[in-house]
Amino acid sequence: MTESSTAGARLRGSIGVTGIVFLVIAAAAPLTAVGGALPLMIGLGNGAGAPTAYLVAAAVLLVFSVGYAAMSGHLDEAGAFYAYVRSGLGVSAGIGAAGLALLTYTAIQAGIYGLAASTVEELVVHYGGPDLPWYIYAFALMAVVAVLGYRNIELGAKVLGVLLVVEIGIIVALSAAVLLHGGAHGIDTVSFTPSAFFDGSPGVALMFAIASFIGFEATAIYGEETRDPRRTIPRATYLAVLTIGALYAVASWAVVLAFGSDDVAAAAGDDPEGLTFTAARLFLGESAADLMSILLVTSLFAALLAFHNAISRYGYALARDGVGHPALGHIHPRHGSPHKASLAQTLSATLVVGTFALAGADPVRHLFTWMSGLATVAILLLMLLTSVAIIAFFRRTGLDRRRWHTVLAPTLGTAGLLVVTALVIDNFTTLVGGSAIVATTLLAIVAATFGIGAAIARKRRATTSVS
Repeated sequence: MTESSTAGARLRGSIGVTGIVFLVIAAAAPLTAVGGALPLMIGLGNGAGAPTAYLVAAAVLLVFSVGYAAMSGHLDEAGAFYAYVRSGLGVSAGIGAAGLALLTYTAIQAGIYGLAASTVEELVVHYGGPDLPWYIYAFALMAVVAVLGYRNIELGAKVLGVLLVVEIGIIVALSAAVLLHGGAHGIDTVSFTPSAFFDGSPGVALMFAIASFIGFEATAIYGEETRDPRRTIPRATYLAVLTIGALYAVASWAVVLAFGSDDVAAAAGDDPEGLTFTAARLFLGESAADLMSILLVTSLFAALLAFHNAISRYGYALARDGVGHPALGHIHPRHGSPHKASLAQTLSATLVVGTFALAGADPVRHLFTWMSGLATVAILLLMLLTSVAIIAFFRRTGLDRRRWHTVLAPTLGTAGLLVVTALVIDNFTTLVGGSAIVATTLLAIVAATFGIGAAIARKRRATTSVS
């Protein structure tokens, strides 16, 4: 195969269930969720009921996964959500969905570059290093991600595997230490009661919980690079959602117990950035808390690499389908990777992060907060489209007659996603830092992205019919 061949070409790889699960969990960035999102869920959301919010989010995604996994047996393209929506709802909706996917992953990756760079900057200064601008660290991280993203997916999966084992290890160690020591005031299950879940603002908690699962689509994105897509993708999908949901629920419960169910909301309000690290200091010691701060950087790096791979494969899938520049559809002759789409992704990340840097924006308050909020709404709308597309696809084709897999579960998943989406939009101003103008602008960008994608598809169809 020459580098320029694209027609009928497919990505190469032999990644298995474990490798894909690593990629999905890496995108979820568990330590970032437990150390960053969880304190906000507790302080701004429903206090001690935060663990249940993770269980509700996992339940919604598990029901959604039934139809998603069923459809993966008939489509194993690198575009995943895009390919599913295109097959179920038509090309216009499919291209619109692709726009939402690119927006989601580009936004969340750019936001994580800001958070990661800020974290590295603080660590360097803490340990006596120079006080350099945050964007220096952002571009340094970008260079490493670019090198790994250019290569075969299996190399990236191995790197992520090592980082994730250590990252999850410290989360499990903290959870075990809190539970073994009985927390601050003993072990209780208040966090899993309906009254705790509905206390305060459960919508805000659900919003952060569902955002912690972004990257979930990766189980199907790598379909072409797996050994046996029909078996690997469904297994990886269920395993990833169950693992992430269980890890978040137990870890968040442990953090609640570390301060006490009655006192944790006040503690999170007083110190949202340091809540989880304070728990580690109390129950694991100062050294463990310092290690956790360092592992937060590796957690963020793993997420950056996972999202880079996802965006590259979307660019490749679109180019292969005749949307976007044809060069992005090239496959590296030796690595079997979408190397030119990978380079384009690095360029887009450079432009977004560079724009915020030139504007003098804060890497966390502006870049991370705004972009993660934008990504949360976009991914929810994308999943809603996918869920509806699954129902339409099986109704039209009759390829799978199992009602639970093709009608009932997708319908329940759609209903659950609608509720979560409504809650997120209702609390969106809070998610992006309290500015109604910023919230309205970001929501407009999401709507415009889908509309532009659908318009491009209609224009291509009109041009083709005329010619």
